[in-house]
Amino acid sequence: MTQARAGRVAAPPGSRTAVLTHPHRRYNPLLDEWVLVSPERTRRPWLGHKEGAPPDTLPAYDPDCYLCPRNRRANGERNPQYTGTFVFTNDFAALRPDVPVERAGHGLLIAESEAGTCRVICFSPRHDLRMAGMTQAEVRGVVDVWADQTAELGDRYRWVQVFENRGEAMGASNPHPHGQIWAGTALPVEGAREDAGQRRWRDAHRTNLLLDYAAQEQGGPRVVFEDDEWLVLVPFWAVWPYEVLVLPRSPVLRLPDLDDQRREALAASLIALLDSYDSLFGVPFPYSMGWHQAPFDDEDHAHWQLHAHFYPPLLRSASVRKFMVGYEMLAESQRDLTAEDAAARLRAAARHRY
Repeated sequence: MTQARAGRVAAPPGSRTAVLTHPHRRYNPLLDEWVLVSPERTRRPWLGHKEGAPPDTLPAYDPDCYLCPRNRRANGERNPQYTGTFVFTNDFAALRPDVPVERAGHGLLIAESEAGTCRVICFSPRHDLRMAGMTQAEVRGVVDVWADQTAELGDRYRWVQVFENRGEAMGASNPHPHGQIWAGTALPVEGAREDAGQRRWRDAHRTNLLLDYAAQEQGGPRVVFEDDEWLVLVPFWAVWPYEVLVLPRSPVLRLPDLDDQRREALAASLIALLDSYDSLFGVPFPYSMGWHQAPFDDEDHAHWQLHAHFYPPLLRSASVRKFMVGYEMLAESQRDLTAEDAAARLRAAARHRY
């Protein structure tokens, strides 16, 4: 990764926030929740489940893959001979546009219908590629599709969720490079919480929460990459071991609002981040990622800032993952590795191409 494509690798200067080395809690203003940080737990012995190794190589074309060009999908339709990206409606969609508007129940038992749609985006016709191995022009093509699909679906639906699940550890049913877009009429739980968190901050400070946060973190120990357009960092309140937040450094509501320069810079930042992930443990890194952008409705969204979350599960190695169980399910989120340590490891991995 050249310096021009990767942006500046952050130096580890002194933190602008006091970092505690004993067990402590960190506040997430975006979701109005706390996370317990227990740095000493990384030294505990591990005799639990270990993830299996991903395949060393994949073919460029798999005749049994339902996402490869020319192949037939589960519903009987045949994919075109696509050469770039390819978008289609999910054959097993969790949301449908033809759902009638209904509400049922009373008291504590309430249900309401939810209309929407689910689409699949093939990033490349190559079965064996991952985004980190694509060219900047190819990744820029994916960014453009994210933006175009968001604009189209936003004309009809309130919430447009762009996301990708990569790797069997995160439930990906196919290794072919692809992501999804789900759009629905309701504001989902995470979207509503982030909307409320950003609105609270703007009401109290008359500024944008995530832009203020980016300014405070700039050049700090949690930054993995930064350039003039984007900040890529392990957030102070991260829950997953190598969780990353991708932030534009100027006001942006939604993906379609990104201009040409910021789309190019984003493509470079994504390649750099994903290559660092893959280089960290020497394997294709599993993760779930997704873009959060302002809802499409008549509300004032001056408090919103576009951003992406990356949630990788691996903790100690390619085979040991973080499990959200016990205390995490019953009390509050907990992490063993500090955000500062995670960012330092990702910065170091950036120097070693997978």
